[in-house]
Order: sequence, then structure tokens, then C-alpha cells
Amino acid sequence: FFEKSNNAHRRGKLFLSIKMISSKASFASKRKLLHLLSPSIFSSASSLPENNPITATTIKKTTPSTISSHSLSTTTTTPIVELRQYHLHPSQTAHYTQQTTLSSPLRTSHLPLALFAYPETGSLPLNTAFHVYHYPGGLSERATLRTQLANETEWKEYLKNVKGCMMEQRSGIFVEAKIGLDDVKGLKYYVDNPRKVGGATDSTKSIIELRKYQLQLGYDTVPKFLSIYSQALPYKLRAPNTHSTTELVTVLVSDVGSLNTVYEVWKHGGFGVDDADEGASMHCGMEAMEQSRQASRGIQEWREGIAEIAKLAISFESSVLKPSEFSPLK
Repeated sequence: FFEKSNNAHRRGKLFLSIKMISSKASFASKRKLLHLLSPSIFSSASSLPENNPITATTIKKTTPSTISSHSLSTTTTTPIVELRQYHLHPSQTAHYTQQTTLSSPLRTSHLPLALFAYPETGSLPLNTAFHVYHYPGGLSERATLRTQLANETEWKEYLKNVKGCMMEQRSGIFVEAKIGLDDVKGLKYYVDNPRKVGGATDSTKSIIELRKYQLQLGYDTVPKFLSIYSQALPYKLRAPNTHSTTELVTVLVSDVGSLNTVYEVWKHGGFGVDDADEGASMHCGMEAMEQSRQASRGIQEWREGIAEIAKLAISFESSVLKPSEFSPLK
């Protein structure tokens, strides 16, 4: 536009238009100026509501470079997942665990708890309380429910009892990736259907395997990862000799916190999905995990998928966690 402004009259008109657009001029005046100066700009701005002032950002031309290919970012109505990690002092872990178990009915009655677990081995520090919440109503629901819980007298007493146990607290917001497989139930299923068999929980032998991919920076990295992953995953899930208790619970993508982070959440051991309610024996989670991992390593399609994913990754970590007795996912 500047290249076409070769006379003082048009330069003065441009200066005036910029000044008016940035001022509190009426909406109608701005529309007339924009139409005079550039019909193409006017057409993109004409659909704006009249109670929304025109600014440089609202009339910016949309191009492929300005459109994020990361389609997983949250809105006010997008379901979110919160991962919270509390690093405990080793001498206070037993006290924290006891008090947290006693107060668990209050937690689960107010918050959509999906998982509460403690690391057994792996990259997560030991003596860490790892809890996961699924909020169908997004960030606004999270704020509302946490405020309600914070006002409970019993909860205040609980926090007073355990505050001294914690050395560090972390929180991150994630969204569940849409893998498109019926085998992957998602966290809401476990919130709504706490895992019980025959009236007894199966947390004594089951484990949760947490696999973390830290990906390279870039808007396209996560979509590329998910495309490769979703194509290779069915071959892993259907690998011969995969243990009957192995389940992929969900795949999470970071939205607030350390970005371009992807978590796989797997469940191994305990009671299998095909075990009868009565008289079924529990399976060792560690043995089930190892059996399933060995089975997938022999599948060429999965190996090829992981080779492509490796090109996108900065690091890869895994952890094994033991679910608490009140954890819905176990």
C-alpha cells in the first residue's frame, strides 16, 4: 500500500486512517475509511460485530502461516485434563498417604478424579503424589469445582494436616488426543466407572505405565506425531501375545505448561477385561507390561512408526506408578 501512495494527499489519508482506527472513532466512520482505502480489508472487517472495536489484530489477513495446525488447544468448552504432581518429603510420605486416603471421599465427591498414584520406578521422582482430573466443562468447570472444594471446612483441615509434607507442587493442563479407536476409552470412562471387580479393588497388583514424549518445537510437530502414532498404534494393540490386561487408557497433549509434550497412559495387570467377576485371579502388572512390550517389539509396522516418531522427539521417558486404593483408574 505504501508503494502505491505516491502523493501527499494519499499519504495524509493513510495517516488519518491509521489514527482513526487506533482512536475511539465511531464504528461507521471506520468502516467508511476502510472501504475507501482498501476494499479487500473492508470485506474482511465488515462481518465484525458493531460492539467490537476494529483493531490491527481484527483486520489482519488470515494466511496459512497464521493458522495454527495444533487443533488441540483449549477453549472455554473444551474438556481438559489436569495433571498434578506433589513431591513429598520421604519422612512424611506415609502420613500424607494416610491422610489423603481418609479424605478421599471428599475429593472424589467434588472433583472428577481419574487417577491417584505414586511412582514405583522410572523418571518420575519417588515420593510423588501423581493425580489426574478430567474436566468435561473445561477451565471454567475446573475453577468452579476447585473453589467449592476449597470452601469445605473438612478440606481445609486436610490441607492443614498435609501442607508440611509437600516440598514442591506442579500442575499442567492437557487435552486428550482423538486417536479414533474403540480400544481407547479415555479418562471420562474411568471417572464414571471406578475400577472394581466383585466388590474388591484390583490395585494391589495393577500398575499404570506413563510414557512421556518431549517433542521438538513447532506448530506441526504434535499433529505429525499423532498422525504417525494413530496409524501405527492398532498394530501394537493387536500384537500376538499382548497381555490380556494391557489397556491404553488415553493419550494426552500438553496445552498449558511444558508444551509439545505427549503422554501415553497404559494400565497393566490386576483383573483383565475378560476376567469373570467371581473367582478371577489378579495378574502382576510388571509382568503384564513386559509381556506386552516384548510382543509389540516384534511388529514391523509399530517399529517403523516409532522410527518416524523418533525424528520428532527430543527425549522419551517412562515411569511405573502404583494406583492408590481410592483411584478410579487402577
